[in-house]
Amino acid sequence: MKLTILGCSSAFPKNNSFTSSQLLEINGKCFLIDCGEGTQVQLRRYGVKLNSIENIFISHLHGDHFFGLPGLISTLKLLGRIKPLNVYGPTGIKKAITLLLKLGGSWTNYDLHFHELNSTKSTVLLENSKFKIQTIPLSHRIYTNGFLFTEIKNEKKLLIQNVENYNIDKTQYRGIKLGKDGISLNGELVKNSLLTKPKEEDKSYAYCSDTCFFPEIIPIIKNSTVLYHESTFLECHKEIANMTKHSTAREAAEIAKQANVEMLILGHFSSRYNNLDDFKTEAELVFSNVELSNDGKTFNI
Repeated sequence: MKLTILGCSSAFPKNNSFTSSQLLEINGKCFLIDCGEGTQVQLRRYGVKLNSIENIFISHLHGDHFFGLPGLISTLKLLGRIKPLNVYGPTGIKKAITLLLKLGGSWTNYDLHFHELNSTKSTVLLENSKFKIQTIPLSHRIYTNGFLFTEIKNEKKLLIQNVENYNIDKTQYRGIKLGKDGISLNGELVKNSLLTKPKEEDKSYAYCSDTCFFPEIIPIIKNSTVLYHESTFLECHKEIANMTKHSTAREAAEIAKQANVEMLILGHFSSRYNNLDDFKTEAELVFSNVELSNDGKTFNI
């Protein structure tokens, strides 16, 4: 998994930071998570092929999380897109986007599929042998979901020296990676455990956009490899966080600690703060492995 931060500011974009958007790559598939204003500019800036995106996940219908979507959809039309585009988001997203497209006489020449969400329970959206994507119901001023992406590790890694020592033909490699025993050139059966390393643990990325402190998500994101959690405010502005149903850096760290995640990424910073290092300092009082979002920053999960 590779995560690229496209934008990490809250409602007001800054000179050096756009509003919420991320690109997650899993086994060659590109998933766009939220699409704030300027997302397509960022995608181009960081060399992402727009047509490589097949699925877009919108957490909620506040503008800093989806106002970039109509422009991106229109640009894909201008690029001559043919393959379908899937958009997962709250009920109402289809009406909002299609109205804009119709008023502008710019309906797509490719299939645009909206998958509207309204459940307050975690729901599986996509699943196959390589990955699984499900919602993380959050608590914000309007209906909001985060998303949990799990990369499923099916294959073991070959102990290539052992494989060669047993004179096993390359045509068997795929089956051995999937757990089959090998057969040497002289017909000897070789146990899989002698030819492979144990399968890697599944990797998971939990994206928790706008939400107040909401421990109810902990069972869903438990033991995630990486957690992105909004931290719009510092503890000194906790009253504002409570009023607007956002989180502080300390509260995000508390969720990370209780969920036993490996790493916490903070983001969705209010424009009132000039020194973002204060967010890291505050969170590290509770949870040790903390990173800050920054436009263009990448994380290998």
